[in-house]
Amino acid sequence: MNSTTAPPDAGGRIRELIVTPIAFADPPLLNADGVHEPLALRCILQLVLEDGTVGLGETPGGSARLARLQRAAKILPGHNVFDTTALCAAVDETLLPDVPSAHERGWTTSAIEVACLDAQGKLTGRPVSDLLGGAVRDSVPFAGYLFYKWAEHPALDGRPAIDDPWGEALTPDGIVAQARRMQELYGFTSFKLKGGVFPPDEEIAAIEALREAFPGAPLRLDPNTAWTVETSAYVAKRLDGVLEYLEDPTATIAGMADLARISPLPLATNMCVIAWEHLKPAVRDNAIQVLLTDHHYWGGLRRTRELAAVCEAFDIGLSMHSNSHLGISLAAMTHVAAALPRLDHSCDTHYPWNSGSDIIEPGVLKLENGEVRVPTGPGLGVTLDTDALERMHRRYLDSGIRDRDDSGYMRRVHPDHRPGLPRW
Repeated sequence: MNSTTAPPDAGGRIRELIVTPIAFADPPLLNADGVHEPLALRCILQLVLEDGTVGLGETPGGSARLARLQRAAKILPGHNVFDTTALCAAVDETLLPDVPSAHERGWTTSAIEVACLDAQGKLTGRPVSDLLGGAVRDSVPFAGYLFYKWAEHPALDGRPAIDDPWGEALTPDGIVAQARRMQELYGFTSFKLKGGVFPPDEEIAAIEALREAFPGAPLRLDPNTAWTVETSAYVAKRLDGVLEYLEDPTATIAGMADLARISPLPLATNMCVIAWEHLKPAVRDNAIQVLLTDHHYWGGLRRTRELAAVCEAFDIGLSMHSNSHLGISLAAMTHVAAALPRLDHSCDTHYPWNSGSDIIEPGVLKLENGEVRVPTGPGLGVTLDTDALERMHRRYLDSGIRDRDDSGYMRRVHPDHRPGLPRW
C-alpha cells in the first residue's frame, strides 16, 4: 500500500490534527548558552478521529517546528490511526526535501506518533505502556534537575522584574539548598547539575558539596559541551568516584572518543548522538558509555524502545533526556521508560520547574519519592485541560515570542556575554 493512501476501513480514521502553540512561565535557569527566557514554548497536538476520539501529543515549540507540524497535519486526514508506521513514514517523506536532518524531522514524527498511540489506547482501553509491550515497572525513577539560576528575571525593556519562588542559586551552598528543597518536595534520591555556567573548579566544588550533603546519592554533571577535551579530562579525574557519569562535557563524537580513552568516568550524551546515523561511529569508537534517549527527537516511543535494544546489545547504559516540558510529555516519557526492559539510570525531568503550570487535569501525574507512577488509564492516561490550553495559547499570541533564544536573552541583560563553545 502506498504510504500516502488511506486504508479502506473507517475504524480509527483520522479527521484532523489540531496544533496549538503555547507559552508558559519558565524560571531564569542558567546554562552554557545563556539563560531561560520568562516563557517556554511548546506545541500541543490534538489528533481527532472521525468518532470524536482525541489523541494527545506535545513537543518543543518554535516557528520551524510549528510550521512542520502544520505541514504534516495536511496529509493525515483519512488515514487509520493504527497505521502509525506508514503515517510517520509519509510525514518524514513530506519533510525530507526541506529538512535533511533526521534529528529535526524526528521532532515532528514523534509528536504525531505519541498522539496516535494515545488515541489507540483510548480505542482499545489499554495504556500506552501496554501498546509498547507492557510495563516492566510500576513507577519510573527521576533525578532532581539542579540549575544555577538568578533570583528573578530582571526588569527589562519597561517590563518589571519577575520574581521566582526558588530564589537564587549561584554558589555551592545555593545548589545544595536547591537540592534539599527538591528532595523535600519530590523525594529525589539522585541529582543532576546543569553546568557549563561557571569555571570548572566552581562546578566541581558544587558537586563535592552535593556529595557531602547527600552521601551515596547518584550524582551527574552536564556542562553542555562547554569544555575542551583537556578540561573535560581534568574534571573527570577530579570527580572520579563522585559522579555516576559525566554528560556531554565536550562536543562531537570524535572529541568524546578521545576523552573516553583517558576518562576514569563513564561518558554520557544527548548532544553528539542524537540520530540513528550517529550510533555506528559512537559504538565503533567507544565514544559513550551512557545514552540519554529522548522520544521527542528519536522518532517516538516505539523507536525509543528499539534504541534501547541497540544500547543493550552494545552494553551502552540508558537514561532519558528532558527539556522544558509539561504533563503530556511527562506521561509519554513515563510510559516508554516503564516499558524498557533495562533502565540503568534515573531519568531527567524539568517538570518541577514549570511553576505548577500544566495543560492536563491534575491528579494522575505526581512526583513522589523521586518517581512517577505509570498511568493505568487508557492511552497516556491524562486528560487535556482545555481552559489551561486556551490561556497558554493566548499567552503565546500576546507574548510575540516565537523561538527560544537563551543567548539572546542573556545578552540583553549582560551585553558582554559570548555564547561560543567550548568556553574552558
